[in-house]
Amino acid sequence: MSIRTERVAELVQQEVAKILQRDYSDRLQPLVTITDARVTPDLSIAYLYASVLGDEKAQREAAFRHLEELAPEVREKLASQIRHQLRIVPELKFFLDETHQRVERLNTLFDRIEEERERRGDGGEATGEQQQQQKERES
Repeated sequence: MSIRTERVAELVQQEVAKILQRDYSDRLQPLVTITDARVTPDLSIAYLYASVLGDEKAQREAAFRHLEELAPEVREKLASQIRHQLRIVPELKFFLDETHQRVERLNTLFDRIEEERERRGDGGEATGEQQQQQKERES
């Protein structure tokens, strides 16, 4: 990305995040956060990555679908916010960013692994005498 597209992407990300927080926080439950933005080289399309926090996947997906439905309305509000900075306001395309859920899942798996290692370390290892008895049985 060029410096210009990076700046425009950053501007769009910040302004859309403000719009969502200010005007749509009551309609977008659970919390929706814009985590990243990319803009095409011709500045016609902005790809916005939205993280939807919530416990259930169905709830997150419903909130994301609602966000997608609001895209034209959000674009109009964005146009009024950045009309002096950009000649053409990019079309907004939202993508679901599930990084937070993946991180939580990995943390849970790591916690389980750690618990299993601790359990094996505390009482799971055989003493030297038990290991000797096991070897004798196997031979």
